[in-house]
Amino acid sequence: MVKEKKAYIIMPVKDSIETAEQAIRAIVASGYTLCVYNDYSTPANATYLDGLQAELGIQVVHIADHVCHPSPNYRWVLIEAQKQALAQGRHLIIIESDVIVRPDTIDHMLDAVQPHIGLIAAVTVDENGQINFPYSYARSYTQDGPCYKRLSFCCTLLTNEWLQAYSFTQLDESKNWYDVTISHLSKQMGFENILQISNPVRHMPHSSRPWKQLKYTNPLLYYWRKLTQRRDKI
Repeated sequence: MVKEKKAYIIMPVKDSIETAEQAIRAIVASGYTLCVYNDYSTPANATYLDGLQAELGIQVVHIADHVCHPSPNYRWVLIEAQKQALAQGRHLIIIESDVIVRPDTIDHMLDAVQPHIGLIAAVTVDENGQINFPYSYARSYTQDGPCYKRLSFCCTLLTNEWLQAYSFTQLDESKNWYDVTISHLSKQMGFENILQISNPVRHMPHSSRPWKQLKYTNPLLYYWRKLTQRRDKI
């Protein structure tokens, strides 16, 4: 049974369909549904997502039906998701397709919403339960609390209060990713960001964009491609 709808939950998907399916099923198993934004996955994978929509009752939006801009289309997704969340009076939760939530992950984030909080993020861990990228800096943290460093969109709630204060149409169109920008904006606007150490989610970094694994295996090649091919702009 789908739980009370306090949040509009989204997942951008770009291929890596096996990982994405695990991530989708984990959310549905926890009692929530979501909207999957398919960002130019292959035709076969787009069809597979349509099958999950019919089976699980999720919503699938094929971005190619709306815009001609090549992937990634994170700015467009954020603008559309903000419209939906505000129209429905809900918080916005972003769960990326390489993140597996626990049964109580979403409940735990929703329970932490308080006035003047901008973002609430679940900490990411590897298969051994150790905190991993992008929260490696938090390995010494022992409890939930305000976070003065950047938060990621791996598994993050953006409060309705914050959504009302800033329009994503103002985001820089030249960038690919916006988690750093938005987490910093939240602080600059006087909101508090929370990192939940007690609420771990499993993260399999960059499953949908394997070339980014070069960041760990061959950082020189990664940054050369990033600069010369103008990729991964944050």
